[in-house]
Amino acid sequence: MAVCGVSSVCLALNPHPLSASCQALCHFAEGLGVFWLLWIDFFFFLNRNRLKASREVESVDLPNCHLIKGIEAGADDIDILPNGLAFFSVGLKCPGLHSFSPDKPGGILMMDLKKENPRALELRISRGFNLASFNPHGISTFIDSDDTVYLFVVNHPEFKNTVEIFKFEEEENSLLHLKTIKHELLPSVNDIIAVGPAHFYATNDHYFSDPFLKYLETYLNLHWANVVYYSPDEVKVVAEGFDAANGINISPDKKYIYVADILAHEIHVLEKHPNMNLTQLKVLKLDTLVDNLSIDPSSGDILVGCHPNGQKLFIYDPNNPPSSEVLRIQNILSEKPTVTTVYANNGSVLQGSSVASVYDRKLLIGTLYHRALYCEL
Repeated sequence: MAVCGVSSVCLALNPHPLSASCQALCHFAEGLGVFWLLWIDFFFFLNRNRLKASREVESVDLPNCHLIKGIEAGADDIDILPNGLAFFSVGLKCPGLHSFSPDKPGGILMMDLKKENPRALELRISRGFNLASFNPHGISTFIDSDDTVYLFVVNHPEFKNTVEIFKFEEEENSLLHLKTIKHELLPSVNDIIAVGPAHFYATNDHYFSDPFLKYLETYLNLHWANVVYYSPDEVKVVAEGFDAANGINISPDKKYIYVADILAHEIHVLEKHPNMNLTQLKVLKLDTLVDNLSIDPSSGDILVGCHPNGQKLFIYDPNNPPSSEVLRIQNILSEKPTVTTVYANNGSVLQGSSVASVYDRKLLIGTLYHRALYCEL
């Protein structure tokens, strides 16, 4: 979501290699000088509300928390199996976003929440999979009728877009790579919810895949992001018109799909039909940038990892770091859902919360590019 402007702005907002179109625009912008800088400032001004650029949070602390050892550069998404095994997607790198470990590939970590003092362990991935370019984003698990556990991972190798399907082999603490999925309807995948062994819904946070076109799409507020249903037999767009579709999840009864629209500060509730199409039922508006969505298995409540101030997230300043916020939404189908703040921090402990997942009164909070928190409720 960073902007490509004159060279100094390019370096500040996008430390990764730029596309040819973005590089050309940077060189062109240098000739425009002050005019281009004013143009950038104008767009930041227009998008201040979408980024919640002036919002600050008051701390809401939890008493029994500690940072998880071994997670130093983000745990963007977390998914927990019914038996208490939690999977972490770690080390995500995105053009224009800060990284505490820019040269280290991403990975999948696991933590057994049934243990008294659980530790995060990295899962081995089968030979033949390109670990050097592994850049995991959203994740989702699916348990088949024969108890086989599949892990779906949104991957951005060299900032491209794929979905990887793995088989989890618990005895060996490893992942067997089964399939890589690429499709023209998956140009900018963010998150995923598995609904079968090779079936899923995925969010595209942009319509375009080219970085420069993504930036224009964001700043022009085109609302072209969408949700796609994928199966081996059919791939189709099932919901569209989002500003930036982000986190996605499914209700415990499998009747509804929840979609977070991060820049619109909304959670959409969509009804799932037998043909896998979706129709919108309602929209819940919030005062924060909503990222990933998790379901509390004991209550059906939605836990939301949020960014109170998006400008701090996208333009990183270690002296004024991005804050963190976790919301719990109860009875989202009712006329007046209850929204409570579970956790909030100004960045002194946790920066850029992106997900929160709960299991048996144990809460895990992940971040886009910082640490992760373990709390006993």
